[in-house]
Amino acid sequence: MNKLLTLAIAAMTLMACGGQKQPAAESETNEEMDLPTVYFTKDITPESLVKIYKALGLEATGRVAVKISTGEGGNPHYLKPELIGQLVKEVDGTIVECCTAYGGTRQDPKLHWETIREHGFDQIARVDLMDEEGEMQIPVADTTHIKYDIVGNHLTNYDFMINLAHFKGHQMGGFGGVLKNASIGVASTNGKAYIHSAGKTTDPELCWTEEYCAQGPTQDLLLESMAAAAQAVHNHFNGKILYIDVMNNMSVDCDCDGNPAKPELLDMGIMASLDPVAVDQACLDKVFNYQGHEGDDNQPLIERINRQHGTYITEYAERIGLGSKKYKLVEL
Repeated sequence: MNKLLTLAIAAMTLMACGGQKQPAAESETNEEMDLPTVYFTKDITPESLVKIYKALGLEATGRVAVKISTGEGGNPHYLKPELIGQLVKEVDGTIVECCTAYGGTRQDPKLHWETIREHGFDQIARVDLMDEEGEMQIPVADTTHIKYDIVGNHLTNYDFMINLAHFKGHQMGGFGGVLKNASIGVASTNGKAYIHSAGKTTDPELCWTEEYCAQGPTQDLLLESMAAAAQAVHNHFNGKILYIDVMNNMSVDCDCDGNPAKPELLDMGIMASLDPVAVDQACLDKVFNYQGHEGDDNQPLIERINRQHGTYITEYAERIGLGSKKYKLVEL
């Protein structure tokens, strides 16, 4: 009897242990389910842009803004009209931009319109310089450096935003993706100065001086200000915004550079998500984990990103609640 009792107790213990393992497995599954999804396609075509937009499952409705960089005059790397045109037409969108804060061919609205026409964007859709007629302030959740975000006042004309970014290097931020496109990109000329100076000035001439420019030892202040501004735009649209990163022509220099370095890394594909932190992080992971070689070298871009501590923006953006650095990657 004692032997039978012992066997029965052992069997019950084994069943209990097995029963305890199941909730752990469910917990892991639930945790994975809670992660934001990032969709990826290797194809960089007009059709794949529409496909990855539809995969997100969030329909762009109402008055749709498609935020891109129209590219500085002389820069050949911006997202071309022939690539993005089908998506813009699919959502009946308006291409939106704001003027820059550094001179060149896009700080003055008149010159900016000339660049827009030269690059052919007015041939595929309506185009709106959102700060051409003024600017306005929208609230920021993180007021560590900037107390508000200064954006083009035409932002209120739109119900939905597609943040269509060109992922590449950037001479100040380390890299440019959807976070930069939402922050610096949506800010007016004065708003750009405010972000670049980490809230010290709205004067575009002063913001580049040593006294005001958030660079060098204060580089992280720029990245923190960018994250805060990106969050302000995200919150402004209250769930009616989605994010796409196109990983082509990945120069170490931004589309805002009129004489950029030639890309040394070959095109990789398109990433998309409803989470701006996740999609930029997925692009960073793709670049940093790539096994480069001669003729397809990821090291120059990695060096540019690291030199400016560029990866810190996703870390800080996650910290302030804008999104998640962890994600599920789904290849289309």
